[in-house]
Amino acid sequence: MLSTRQEHILQLLVQLYTETGQPVGSKTLMNNGITVSSATIRNELSKLEDFGLIQKMHTSSGRIPSMQGYRYYVDHLMDPSKISSTDVQHIKRLFDRKFNATNEIIEWSANILSELTSYTAFSLGPEVKERRLTGFQIVPLNTRQLMAIIVIDQGYVESQVFSIPSSVSTEDIEKMIRIINDRLLGETLLTVYHKLRTEIPLVLQRYFNNSSNILFLFEDVFNQAFDEQIYVGGGMNLLNSAAITNPNEFQSVYSLISDTDKLTELLVSDKDEKIDIKIGDELNNDLLQNMSLVTGSYDVFQRGKGLVAVLGPANMSYSKLLGVMDVLTDELSRHLETYYRHLENSGE
Repeated sequence: MLSTRQEHILQLLVQLYTETGQPVGSKTLMNNGITVSSATIRNELSKLEDFGLIQKMHTSSGRIPSMQGYRYYVDHLMDPSKISSTDVQHIKRLFDRKFNATNEIIEWSANILSELTSYTAFSLGPEVKERRLTGFQIVPLNTRQLMAIIVIDQGYVESQVFSIPSSVSTEDIEKMIRIINDRLLGETLLTVYHKLRTEIPLVLQRYFNNSSNILFLFEDVFNQAFDEQIYVGGGMNLLNSAAITNPNEFQSVYSLISDTDKLTELLVSDKDEKIDIKIGDELNNDLLQNMSLVTGSYDVFQRGKGLVAVLGPANMSYSKLLGVMDVLTDELSRHLETYYRHLENSGE
């Protein structure tokens, strides 16, 4: 448990470091409002270092936040900043254009968020995030062809004819149907897509001698239902990230955000929160250990929830970012609702 003074010092240290990128020393803290002696500040910094919340740089007498320090700041000390009315109007103007499809609005929001933050941004529409798998059937057409019928909530039906390898038997197909009904029915399509890359391969290995053929069928069946609509804005902004120190790292991270499978795994979350912040090791990827992912959900009336997210260095200005995301998601929701009403009124 930190004292009030220790929390104040940690809060100011994080804010100064995210603004300047420079290690923070006792003199800087005194000059920015900590009204105790330099010796007292150094003593408190030493305690914060012992707690694992800050760390000393070898090239400087100053300290920087640790990943644990960022987490403490985000959980206990951060207040989202309200952006200026000028910036609010700027965001509104960026959305003030003609859109011909909902996907254009969602994709444009990723570009706007990237431009406003100088980080890499992602957006996902409510149709993908909220749709759930509510029914699954397989209808034999002949000895080597089947039709898969996928039922999504709100009456959406997707069907696909596919051929099955000779190594896959009728019993295998029946097992596959049971696994889908047991493991995937009722899940959102985003979760289905995620489980096909994580949980389902392990399940198939227990039931099938040649699980790769069966996994291929699973993916073939669901690929059309999961319309790959995760939009990325500002991928090249990763080059400017202080968290990436060499071209090989950039190439690896850029490949990650270009891979729908890995990107889905990164963005999917069991938490149903307005804002979710993952820092460093919480992202479960060695490439991202010095980065943070900030995800925000938005509501579209009678259509469900979508999400936007930002991937950037751990020393990003979280409070400013949340202020920007708050205004942007409001505008995104408003424009999507307006467009959906237009479709309903025009009978499309």
